[in-house]
Amino acid sequence: MSLFKTFNLFSILFIFATSCNPKTKTTPLKSWNDVTSKSNIIAYVEDVTNPQSENFIPIDKRIATFDNDGNLWSEQPMYFQLYFAIDRIKELAAEHSEWKAQQPYKAILEDDLETLKHIDMKNLIELVMATHAGSTTDEFDNIVKNWIATAKHPTKNVSYDKLVYQPMLELMEYLREYDFKTYIVSGGGVDFMRAFVTDIYGIPAEQILGTRIKTAFEYKNGTATIKRLPEIDFIDDKEGKPLNIQKIIGKKPVFASGNSDGDLQMMQWTASNKLKSFMLYVHHTDSEREWAYDRDSHIGRLDKGLDQAHKDGWTVIDMKNDWKIIYPYELKN
Repeated sequence: MSLFKTFNLFSILFIFATSCNPKTKTTPLKSWNDVTSKSNIIAYVEDVTNPQSENFIPIDKRIATFDNDGNLWSEQPMYFQLYFAIDRIKELAAEHSEWKAQQPYKAILEDDLETLKHIDMKNLIELVMATHAGSTTDEFDNIVKNWIATAKHPTKNVSYDKLVYQPMLELMEYLREYDFKTYIVSGGGVDFMRAFVTDIYGIPAEQILGTRIKTAFEYKNGTATIKRLPEIDFIDDKEGKPLNIQKIIGKKPVFASGNSDGDLQMMQWTASNKLKSFMLYVHHTDSEREWAYDRDSHIGRLDKGLDQAHKDGWTVIDMKNDWKIIYPYELKN
């Protein structure tokens, strides 16, 4: 056989092989043990992306939404954004002598973490207004980026951006390999998240939804800015999540992941999709590598959501048993 004919034969075989396997997929969910949650996810994805399946979902309807705090990164003993607000209060304290006798500022300046753990929504919003408003959007973006580059978690002693969950990073990448469009839908501040999680999660800023403060456009001396105002515009939590999804995304998710009762309405909205849907809860069961908490937690409480997950057959991740590792820095080189 001539070299030319041999080359043509191999070319035909190569074309045939690649047409039968149009996409080369990576091994999915490497940081997961071989457990039910992993097999459920893979079975779902393979089913709804198979054109021959009666459950096939067209690409334009493959919408996946993820909560952030406690679902994609840790949230204990307090939300990371609250730590940011605490550091900002300490930076600004010299300009506000009244804070020394005024709660919740007094607790912050005295490092009274027990009081701060049980901060109510009114005081939390007050802190957000005091530390997140008054700047332009560009100024705030730089403030957050500078903070994340230097601040360290008080108990883990690593920067906050390192406390993302490696198994969840793999899950989002796995879904994107099968043409799912991934969104963050979080109770956290949208501009706080957009400042640094885009690169970590591989999710563009326009696909990050969160709580918003009001803003105003200004144009002075040929310069256009957007000013952050001391007033809440929208709280992206509980029933706010499906409302924000409908308003901004305009499509009902087929895949939703969360970790608390604050995500329950997003899960219920996803479950109501006429297309085959998948609801995934992260259950914090690992007191040694991360934290163990659920029904009685002061933060990230998972109570009603856990009951409905068991009742309706949603998938629940047992963090202690399902994940080989928690954080990316635990990966072996």
